[in-house]
Amino acid sequence: MKIILKENVETLGHIGEMIKVAPGYARNYLIPKGLAIEATEKNAKALEHTKRQMAYRKNKVVESARNLAAKLGELVVELAHQAGEEGKLFGAVTNMEIASFLKAQGFDIDRKTIVLAEPIKQTGEYAISVKIHPEVTATLKVVVKPV
Repeated sequence: MKIILKENVETLGHIGEMIKVAPGYARNYLIPKGLAIEATEKNAKALEHTKRQMAYRKNKVVESARNLAAKLGELVVELAHQAGEEGKLFGAVTNMEIASFLKAQGFDIDRKTIVLAEPIKQTGEYAISVKIHPEVTATLKVVVKPV
């Protein structure tokens, strides 16, 4: 029996796949639990329509993420911190501080998307990556100056 999966089933496949399973498995387990629907012509057409809509929405989201990444690439984040004689900071620059600077500039970026291998503890210029979308990463220039 051919079915279309409505949920990810670990042993069978992913959402939207059309697979062939034993008729009893489909009728007694997959369809009653809402994990799959029977693969009729009507259901297959509805699945294709839904896939096209999801692809269109995904393309719009990725495109807006790329535009945001381009804007962030042009931006320079300048932060002033107290520092010792050799440029070592008293404290550190964290992703929370960078996120608050970006929010002040009008960018609504979550601090969890700003990727710092470790907190910045020296003055100077740094290139920081920001994961805007799973497919789009922006590079942000951060300049730390002593006060």
